[in-house]
Amino acid sequence: MAEHDMPAGEWLDQHRGETVVVKFGGNAMVDDALSRAFAEDIVALQQAGLRPIVTHGGGPQISAELVARGIPSEFRGGLRVTSPDAAVVVRDVLARLGTELAAQLRAAGGDAIALAAEPPSQGGALFAGRRIGTVVNGQPVDLGWAGEATTVDAASIAAVLDSGRIPVVSAIGIEEGTGDLLNINADSAAGSLAVAVQADWLLLLTDVAGLYRDWPNRDSLVTTIDTVELTGLLPSLEAGMIPKMTACLSAVEGGVGHAAIVDGRIPHTLLAEPFGTSGTTVTRLAEGTAP
Repeated sequence: MAEHDMPAGEWLDQHRGETVVVKFGGNAMVDDALSRAFAEDIVALQQAGLRPIVTHGGGPQISAELVARGIPSEFRGGLRVTSPDAAVVVRDVLARLGTELAAQLRAAGGDAIALAAEPPSQGGALFAGRRIGTVVNGQPVDLGWAGEATTVDAASIAAVLDSGRIPVVSAIGIEEGTGDLLNINADSAAGSLAVAVQADWLLLLTDVAGLYRDWPNRDSLVTTIDTVELTGLLPSLEAGMIPKMTACLSAVEGGVGHAAIVDGRIPHTLLAEPFGTSGTTVTRLAEGTAP
């Protein structure tokens, strides 16, 4: 029987003990029904013997709070340009969302702990370095107080998993040396987490069906793509898709077993079928295959 034809329980039994990093997007988080279904899915994965790690976005919520506080907001190449004041808003909003998501996981029958923006030695999960060298449409862009994860406290995350709890990691880090808050793109943070813990799966839940080779041609949906083809395709992608596919590419190249963007608008998508079937899966180029 093919994997996609197996009942969810039987299929999940085959993956007992595997580590799954799941990024829950901010757009889905504003839908109460999807949030509840997501929490139920994550708890079901844990109860089936998998080791889920959750990280989350908060784009719509952050943008709304920036407007409320009168702080300008701008995106370049799908990434938020972040001022010091905006970084504080990002921290506050993500801390609230992480706490709420951990509470939803507990309400669904699991035990979860939110890891917010603190140095790893004080209960956080991420150190960050400033994002430099970002190029949009051929021009260098200064994203301000935006960063990339440089150090992930994989040992502490593993200890949370070993204790039977689900780590919920906010996508904001502390800059090593300065202690400044740096806003980390949630997709990028999920990829860094997955590499650091050498996850078996990286799943990015998003609000589209998957990667389209020729957007907006809906007949061009890509179900599987290897790292070489994706590298060539990246510059031509729609801005919002670039961080997601870059995270998947980096994860697979960094040793993660499977990376996929999955349509998070489908309730219980994590249980209804094998991971990635509803979206786009990135694979390594088969050994010995010519690019």
